[in-house]
Amino acid sequence: MRTDWTRDEIAELFDLPFLDLVARAHDVHVRFHPENEVQLSTLLSIKTGGCAEDCGYCSQSAHHETGLKASKLMEADEVVAAAAEAKAAGSGRFCMGAAWREPKERDMPALIDMVSRVKALGLETCMTLGMLEGDQASRLADAGLDYYNHNIDTSPENYGNVITTRSFQDRLDTLERVRDAGMNVCCGGIMGMGETRADRVGFLHSLATLPAHPESVPINALVPVAGTVLGDILKDVPSAKIDDIEFVRTIAVARITMPESMVRLSAGRESMSDSTQALCFMAGANSIFTGDKLLTTGNAGDSRDAALFAKLGIVPMQVEHAHLEAAE
Repeated sequence: MRTDWTRDEIAELFDLPFLDLVARAHDVHVRFHPENEVQLSTLLSIKTGGCAEDCGYCSQSAHHETGLKASKLMEADEVVAAAAEAKAAGSGRFCMGAAWREPKERDMPALIDMVSRVKALGLETCMTLGMLEGDQASRLADAGLDYYNHNIDTSPENYGNVITTRSFQDRLDTLERVRDAGMNVCCGGIMGMGETRADRVGFLHSLATLPAHPESVPINALVPVAGTVLGDILKDVPSAKIDDIEFVRTIAVARITMPESMVRLSAGRESMSDSTQALCFMAGANSIFTGDKLLTTGNAGDSRDAALFAKLGIVPMQVEHAHLEAAE
């Protein structure tokens, strides 16, 4: 797969007539992925709030007054029970998120226990725990962690407008450690944070020119949360919300530049129309989070997703298909 995309080439894709862009993205999609199948994933917050980072969009930052109470790390038995419930509801991947700058050594045995036991259920496993050291990444990989999520969020140029407590390079360093440990990378970002199209180009350029494309690329639409820096700045500025067509363009360009990646339609779906979501699937999105809640924000919900899939003739992706793509 190409990892030598230029920003100019990516900008030219964004500039294509919308229908031409979506058609091209769909052609790429069906060459590399099962048609009319979307992977169902479940995301559980295993440790909520109190994070030392100042991410401007995040309700879990200790820097923000959002009314969210910090919690301790969940017990492994509770996590495994939630994973079993998710599998019974059709999920093929179970993602566990902790609001940390990085995991502490005292937490590693519990995290390793969670991974190995969820993996034993026959689910793909994913965690997002903040920055990782090389030894931590290796131990999680040895426990059976399939994916590690660590988003770059936005373009390198816009990054400092969103986060100041860690650098863009810090993000890349963790991704390299994840790769070195043999895990799959889950890495994407958030649209609608006041960024420009040039920032969206820069964001996708950063992902598509990594030494290997992320196996999973979450594309989120900002859900403004009162009390967060971006939530307070952007909630009353309608122009800051990314236009639906521009969001679909971003999905399509992600699909073209990273053909084998799972492109995950993530946060923000609860406010998208069925038509917008259908266009996202047409443009190459093939993974969603199920349930009524993501880490702390709302989600579309299982019943709405089932109705949408029925309308569109989409079925949940079989786990073995997802495993095959990860292996390829």
